[in-house]
Amino acid sequence: MKKKEITYSNKEEAEKQIKAKQREIEYDTKDYTIEYIVDKFKKEEFFIPPYQRKFVWNNKYKNSFIESIFLGLPIPFMFFSDTEDGSLEIIDGAQRVQTLAAFIGNEIILDDLKELNSLNGFTFEDLLDSQKRKFQNKTMRVIVLKETTPEHIRYELFNRINTCGVHANASEIRRGSYSGELTKLIEECSKNEKFKRLAPMNQNREKRYERFELVLRFFAYLNTYEEFKQSVSPFLDNYLKDNLNSIDVEKFREEFNNMLDFVENNFKYGFAKPQTPNTTPRVRFEAIAIGSALALRKNKNLKVKNVDWINSDEFKEYTTSDASNSQGKLKRRIEYVRDRLLENSI
Repeated sequence: MKKKEITYSNKEEAEKQIKAKQREIEYDTKDYTIEYIVDKFKKEEFFIPPYQRKFVWNNKYKNSFIESIFLGLPIPFMFFSDTEDGSLEIIDGAQRVQTLAAFIGNEIILDDLKELNSLNGFTFEDLLDSQKRKFQNKTMRVIVLKETTPEHIRYELFNRINTCGVHANASEIRRGSYSGELTKLIEECSKNEKFKRLAPMNQNREKRYERFELVLRFFAYLNTYEEFKQSVSPFLDNYLKDNLNSIDVEKFREEFNNMLDFVENNFKYGFAKPQTPNTTPRVRFEAIAIGSALALRKNKNLKVKNVDWINSDEFKEYTTSDASNSQGKLKRRIEYVRDRLLENSI
């Protein structure tokens, strides 16, 4: 970027903006004991908001975190936000809080500890009473945003925390950063039982909001695939931001449901591959879902003789993993399905 000439007026404007933004963010620093945090979490007075991720730490991370507390290692700050009813929203720290609650609730058996291997096989109740008290009396430092902090600041904080390391994936960040009618509809569609049946996936991908990703791709590509260039993530971000509260919810919902009905009636394995019926490749989903929806736009009462072409080398070529980040390839696989369906209509 070329250095621009900064005038005194520019400096004054920057100073004014910095002060205005700083006034939006007020916070307190608290030191809460683990016992207090777990008790408040169980009472739902410390709660995880809808835009947060589901619990995704594996046993390795949970055990490492617990061992770090026993060792007295520094634990990164957690971020909470005060709410109107006095409860605290967990912006960052949900997985740490859930791990603490699970450990004290004897739901975690310590395993593969490196420094404290004598604790391997222990649950919380196996500790000496004195050690239980010491553990529960350890404190966690928490930044508590005041209630007056605007909602968009909380979303922005969640976004920034989860893009500064290998934390949340793109789907989780989008889901946590943009709130609106489109996001609500995508959430609704991603929980549709028919969709879940037609688009099978393993538990880990489901926990990481892969279904949210697929539904967002459906709406974004269906309506604007010709505008797609090459970078998927910014394209999806922009589509979600630009359409948060400007969609016809009923129309979008109906089109998604009609597409599911059509796929259920015509594609034996739904969006999955016959060879791997428990997975749903994104490129295959895009081709079948969006191609079907485009065909239904041409003929809402579409019925087809067969979909034998789905086993062709041509379809396989269009839906391999390296066919994803290209405008030409995206257009080709979507329109291939659309055209084959219309050609085979009854």
